[in-house]
Amino acid sequence: MKREIRDVGNGVLQVTAYDERWYARPAPDPITGLPGYEFVPSVTWIAGHYPKGVGFYKWLAMKGWDEAVAIREAAADKGSVVHQACADLVDGKTVALTSEYLDPSAGTPRVLALEEYEALLSFRDWWAAARPTTILRDEVVWGDGYAGTLDWLGTLGDPPGLWLIDFKTSSQVWPEHELQVSAYKAALLDAPPANLSGKFLQEGIPFVRLGILQLGYRLNKRRWKLTEVPDQYDLFLSARKIWEKETAGQTPAKAEYPLELTLAHGPIPEPTTKLKRIRAKAEVVSLDALGKGDAA
Repeated sequence: MKREIRDVGNGVLQVTAYDERWYARPAPDPITGLPGYEFVPSVTWIAGHYPKGVGFYKWLAMKGWDEAVAIREAAADKGSVVHQACADLVDGKTVALTSEYLDPSAGTPRVLALEEYEALLSFRDWWAAARPTTILRDEVVWGDGYAGTLDWLGTLGDPPGLWLIDFKTSSQVWPEHELQVSAYKAALLDAPPANLSGKFLQEGIPFVRLGILQLGYRLNKRRWKLTEVPDQYDLFLSARKIWEKETAGQTPAKAEYPLELTLAHGPIPEPTTKLKRIRAKAEVVSLDALGKGDAA
């Protein structure tokens, strides 16, 4: 997966690299007071540090690291493409077999694969059976030191009630999936979006049902499965402690750049980088050592 910086609305940026994902929102620098960004880790990145169980590690040993990584990236691409198309369907758009969506790994649009289109067919069938009414879709929520994008919040006719649902194309519901929707619920309670109002804010969210909707599911004839999961926010907090230990000192890569560029003959400008600062510090240390030597 290529490094990607995506504007997800309201000035919030989603910064994704191979093994990390951050959310950033405008905030003044705590020291200088100048405009800057506050960075927090994503829900999925934190939840991914929860132990995956013996079954996963047996699968990893059987496939080998390189093949497992390739399978994971392909599955992530499939999930992203299906999610993009589901968002269009929820918005009332028509999705064709020849529709194109962005492939995260390639960074370019491509036509839907047949397996992805089958997942969308199952989404259509679930929609007809469940009779949903959408309240929030692809909404960025900001929790206590983390952020994430919930897939869908709304009401269902069958099974009835207010639901917070994550769309998945995986064949299993993993514990980290339960942690994700639990963290989204907690974020909604802590800092509800401005467009979430009325009885759903005052009465519904504490009792919202959490679900994982598997699309393209191959173990039943419907090809979809909605699994209700318990609120596991306490386990999400435990995963965050593991994340904090494993990523201690890790911050988003930053660099300083001039605001404008012009071409001219003459001396090469000094780079404004960490390397320049290291060199300057080294020169000071060398001069100090030299002075001490002369004094002796």
